[in-house]
Amino acid sequence: MTNENLSNSTIFPLGEKVEENFIGDAYLQMVFTDPTPLNTSIGNVTFAPGARNHWHSHKTGQVLLVTGGEGWYQEEGKPGQLLKTGDVVNIPPHVKHWHGATKDSWFVHLAMTPGETEWLEPVDDEWFNKL
Repeated sequence: MTNENLSNSTIFPLGEKVEENFIGDAYLQMVFTDPTPLNTSIGNVTFAPGARNHWHSHKTGQVLLVTGGEGWYQEEGKPGQLLKTGDVVNIPPHVKHWHGATKDSWFVHLAMTPGETEWLEPVDDEWFNKL
């Protein structure tokens, strides 16, 4: 997915560039932050090709709704899963994982994240390039 195609298919603004706990160009637009009634935040995360977040886990889990492009999701000790528009990932509590764009595509998802995130080490280029 090219940047032009991406801009024509997203429904939320690109948001602010995020630097901490990410590698490459990634952007976050918070869509929902009211703690009631769902007790969760929803962020629209946009990754440029090759961008990804660090390994991390969520105390209460997380749900990803893929809205554009292609990306990777990987849990520690398991092979990476290629994600495409329309995919849904249900991440259990305390599972170490990461997600981000493929080398050649932008990637956009909504992240529904109740509770706290524990950020861990970066996903280095050697690990990423094996996918």
